[in-house]
Amino acid sequence: MNPLAIGIDLGGTRIKAALVRRDEGFVVEQACDTEGVHGPDHVLDRIADLIRSIAAKAPDETVHGVGIGAPGAINWERTSVVQPPNLPGWGVVNLREALQRRLGKRLPVFVENDANLAGLGSAHYGRGRPYPSFIMITLGTGVGGAIIHDRTIFRGTTGAAGEIGHMTINFAGDIDRYGIAGSIEAYLGQKYLSRYGRHKLLTRPESAIHDMAGQDLQDLTPLMLYEAACRGDEPAREILGWAGHKLGVMLGACINLLDIRKVVVGGGLSAAGDFIIDAARKSVREYVIPDHRDAIEIARETLGNEAGMLGAAHLVFQFLDEKAGKSPA
Repeated sequence: MNPLAIGIDLGGTRIKAALVRRDEGFVVEQACDTEGVHGPDHVLDRIADLIRSIAAKAPDETVHGVGIGAPGAINWERTSVVQPPNLPGWGVVNLREALQRRLGKRLPVFVENDANLAGLGSAHYGRGRPYPSFIMITLGTGVGGAIIHDRTIFRGTTGAAGEIGHMTINFAGDIDRYGIAGSIEAYLGQKYLSRYGRHKLLTRPESAIHDMAGQDLQDLTPLMLYEAACRGDEPAREILGWAGHKLGVMLGACINLLDIRKVVVGGGLSAAGDFIIDAARKSVREYVIPDHRDAIEIARETLGNEAGMLGAAHLVFQFLDEKAGKSPA
């Protein structure tokens, strides 16, 4: 059996969807603007339209369900998203009920945190495939995380496990968006890293960033740091190395806690590649107990946002497996 499912990545700016075949991956992709300023009902209408459109492209086969990756907390039943960032006015929204009502049928719908689904997608389709268990880190606007154990998501007691981005590495450090002091997101989240880079580079006139980031470096982004680093800009390389060192500190704590020694790094900032990851590979060994140092690997996921859509579709495939396991032989 090689079923089809739809995987959706619900973002603050874009909604991306893919028709996915279990053993092959993407069949077709489609996207539209979120238009979140118009409120949850409008966004839900757009998701339903996208599902109808992409389901119509299925090659005369049944679409077995929809998986949705969303930012923010997800309830244990995988039905509802709770106060997702970048989606104003949402509060608590039961995506399963809302979409089934709009679609006029009880199509299975599953909702999960977007970083968790990036990990699940990596486990079954991406860089995480060789690892039965690994820690997933997503570096982007914020810092997301997932714990993959035996190729499934470890969800904790309420479904909220894996919030690695809000682990504190310096109790006296900067405050992140949830008010947590010194979390890794307060160092590696895009706006935080940009701010740090600006402060460091204002006194480094030799850096090419001064020709890229506008007056007083007000327009500096992590992408500019990466582009400058690729051209041999030493100050930019130093900043990305600093970020990688902090990442290694946090990963050391995770490895000590979980005894999971494989790490996959995804998200937009992971494109900075070796400038960040090589520094993390060096520093992580300083922060794990000696018995845990063997077999540590930190790899970069190359699927990008596609990992989340593949992971979302895989929620449906897991549901089909569970359903088949409960059926009489």
